Amino acid sequence: MEKDAATIKDLPEQERPRERLLRFGPQSLSTADLLAIILRTGTAKASAIRLAEKLLADFGSLKGVATADPEEMSRMFGLGQAKVAQICAAMELGKRLAAFMEDSKPTIRGPEDVAQLLMPELRHEPKEHFKALYLDVKSRVLRARTVFVGTLDGSTVHPREVFREAISLAAASIIAAHNHPSGDPTPSPEDIAITHRLLAAGQVIGIDLVDHVIIGDGRWVSLKERGMLG
Repeated sequence: MEKDAATIKDLPEQERPRERLLRFGPQSLSTADLLAIILRTGTAKASAIRLAEKLLADFGSLKGVATADPEEMSRMFGLGQAKVAQICAAMELGKRLAAFMEDSKPTIRGPEDVAQLLMPELRHEPKEHFKALYLDVKSRVLRARTVFVGTLDGSTVHPREVFREAISLAAASIIAAHNHPSGDPTPSPEDIAITHRLLAAGQVIGIDLVDHVIIGDGRWVSLKERGMLG
């Protein structure tokens, strides 16, 4: 590995992986950046970021790093036992989390399941949180994502932001949900407008919007049950 004298500390603070993770969230970082945080420091020949990039390139992917032989990893990159152990431990945690999530995907049979899933999180939020539940063909939740936080109007939730992840997850359908901080889940004209925009976008893309559930304080409303998805 060629000499790379630069270290993470040489970067501007706003460009350092750990600082960006804390400011913008882990989803904003590349795989190499996340791996660099696990490594913490580099070697005499490479910074942590350069080392992470080299690991991913030489082993082909993150999966390749996860399945690499620890002795081979140490020998190829001059890594000490501590760094190899850090990588192996992080990869094993990822495997266990993935196995847990696969076994615990909630199934959505109706709007009451959506309410049960999201009510504890959303009922006391002081701001509106718009979430998308991405479902597989068996109506199991692949992922729940907060798309927007703030005051909703007819244009704040863009279909592009909602369906981009649906496409990447190969989701079969979507359920929209958001809370009303007032505690009253009665749909507003803005709620209905957002629903119709998402419904139209889903029809074009081929991913159905199954429902839009509004969460109040101990109460909820399904726009599908109220006939507002047509």
